[in-house]
Amino acid sequence: MARTKSKPQPTWTDVKAKITHFDRTGLLGLVQDLYAANKENQMFLHARFNLGEDVLKPYKETIDRWLWPDVLRNQDASVVKAKQAISSYRKAVGEPAGLAELMVFYCEQAAGFSSDVGYQDDGYFNALVRMFEQALPVIDRLPASQRSAFIARLDRTRTIGHNLGYGVGDDMDSLLAKYVKT
Repeated sequence: MARTKSKPQPTWTDVKAKITHFDRTGLLGLVQDLYAANKENQMFLHARFNLGEDVLKPYKETIDRWLWPDVLRNQDASVVKAKQAISSYRKAVGEPAGLAELMVFYCEQAAGFSSDVGYQDDGYFNALVRMFEQALPVIDRLPASQRSAFIARLDRTRTIGHNLGYGVGDDMDSLLAKYVKT
């Protein structure tokens, strides 16, 4: 039996070629359909165009849900889904202060949950330390007037990290020492 050749997957170039033929009304209709298709598209557009009081709120809600699950409802933690919220924000806007806020919030939630419920998972802790490490250069690129508040929050997270075990606090000590000169 002869195999039929499958078509290659469409790419952005293919989509772009189709979009170039749209008029203004057609393009607005397409964006409206994408907006209505799912919540992630709505979050993206709200963040991209800075719509609403707090464009970071839905991203923080996602981080909170996946890093501080309701253990009484048997919800699972998911580092991947929490990190996806930060990645989505980065793609939508990538504004450094907003990115720093989400990264620091991630660290606060992960450390807080672990401390609050005694959650001990090596992968979860490794992800926390990696996010702590990734947040520092982002914060370092902010104007000096914005840095101190973020560093203070990370310092509180570092203090909690010492109570978690697995060397979390020690790792945070060394990372913080690289960026904060006393």
